[in-house]
Amino acid sequence: MFLQLGHTKLNAYTIARQFVKACYKITTMFPAEERYVLTQQIRRAALSVHLNIAEGSSRKSEAERKRFYEIARGSIIEVDAALDIAADMNYCTKEDLGELGGVLVDVFKCVTGLINAYTTNNNTHN
Repeated sequence: MFLQLGHTKLNAYTIARQFVKACYKITTMFPAEERYVLTQQIRRAALSVHLNIAEGSSRKSEAERKRFYEIARGSIIEVDAALDIAADMNYCTKEDLGELGGVLVDVFKCVTGLINAYTTNNNTHN
């Protein structure tokens, strides 16, 4: 917000921010008894994506940056798995998840691109 550092220019960072907002929005539909279980888990994992992209981009070594991006990607997969359960429990429908699903796929692709940039020793970023 106040520090205009490199991470704020990353497409993955911008999309991750949308992802967090979409996750918060969809979890408002969940029943109250899920407030401290599934709702919180989805929100924490989504926030982890955003924060790990930011923190990873600030690291000096490529190995450290890549590791934070890998953690971010793992959190995206965690949200996806949690949404499977939410749909199974009828907390939301596939139609309800349409917007979030698109953002999830976009952020997954961007973060994977960041990881691959360090895997192939190519220093370009998405």
